[in-house]
Amino acid sequence: MAQPADGGVARVVVDLVRAQRRAGLRPVVACPPDGPLAPAAAAAGARVLPWPAARDVGPRVLPEALRAARLVRAVRPDLVHLHSAKAGLAGRLAVRGRVPTVFQPHAWSFEAADGLTGSLALRWERFAARWADRVICVSEAERRRGLRHGVAARWSVVPNGVDTARFRPGGRAARRAARAALPALRAVPAGAPLAVCVGRLCRQKGQDVLLRAWPEVVRALPGARLALVGDGPDEADLRRIAPEGVLFAGACADTAPWYAAADVVVLPSRWEGMALAPLEAMACGRPAVVTDVAGAAESLPAGHAADCLVPPAEPLPLARALTALLSDPSRGASLGRAAARHVRAAHDVRVTAHGVLGLYGELLPPLPERLHQPEPASSASLAARAPGGAARPVPPAGGSPFRDARRGAGAGTDFREGIAR
Repeated sequence: MAQPADGGVARVVVDLVRAQRRAGLRPVVACPPDGPLAPAAAAAGARVLPWPAARDVGPRVLPEALRAARLVRAVRPDLVHLHSAKAGLAGRLAVRGRVPTVFQPHAWSFEAADGLTGSLALRWERFAARWADRVICVSEAERRRGLRHGVAARWSVVPNGVDTARFRPGGRAARRAARAALPALRAVPAGAPLAVCVGRLCRQKGQDVLLRAWPEVVRALPGARLALVGDGPDEADLRRIAPEGVLFAGACADTAPWYAAADVVVLPSRWEGMALAPLEAMACGRPAVVTDVAGAAESLPAGHAADCLVPPAEPLPLARALTALLSDPSRGASLGRAAARHVRAAHDVRVTAHGVLGLYGELLPPLPERLHQPEPASSASLAARAPGGAARPVPPAGGSPFRDARRGAGAGTDFREGIAR
């Protein structure tokens, strides 16, 4: 179950669906029907069930939890995986530990709110940890923040990963081609220094801080341009305060051309778990300037913090870091090459998927031996029939990497049908 149904959370869920299908699972995704996640998950091979739910917590949360409970009763999953705070709230209320449950916060809800709302969110996370067999954090910093705030959970850390086949390094020719192909950049001079920020236009992502920093960059580099790629609730406010040289590119289904077009990618978040956009940018060979929030330092290659890590919510250090990289293309290119090698080695999405599937193997009991039937050579996996007629997948024969990852986690079990929730 996932809410939000867009942005990084949606990309994580779709990547996991692909991996689960390859491993012989039958993933079911419950999510709001009006976001990009539903069609993307279906295209990746999931059965998709509509779960209408608002992004924020409000008076509808109990009806949303009841709808989630009905979905669980109908699907009868062997494992429930809840993505982000809202699904974690409604899903744990619905399941209450009756089915093996994994909760993945993708950044803590109590960091997103102040005052009474933040206090209530923290109390909830402390209480609801009892209804999660495992809490997956995408960075060690995210896990430490939970511990420091009194969340007593059974933890696993599985760092975020990106598709390194889709996000690949490109040199000067790729940059020129991308700038020529993107309509929003056609009026920008070919050699203009370009910073790109990819993310939802909202308080979390800190574009307001970036816009306050940008005049300082332009004073040093008068021809520099900044592109904000994405949409969101703060767009109108950001347009009102945007200085000269800022482009609003809108939402984009494929962000890879924007990374290719950039000299530097920037994400000045106020809080995160481990943001995907900087990983994608680095996979494309671009240096990423990020704020020192959860997961940021862990996502950077060793030695890059001096150039690329700045304090959150402080425009001047952000402006200085951007100015330094935009005014020194050779330094940016060197950092970008190292960043691409780092992401391929440490943040490939296949490694992330192996880790999550290995965790599933730890939580699920082994299937009866009679379900271990030979697999036809022409099929990657075979759906066997458990007693009572329920379909259960038989893992692929021949030493699948997913089986290896599962054994490496200390559990020699077989995966069973799960609902990716």
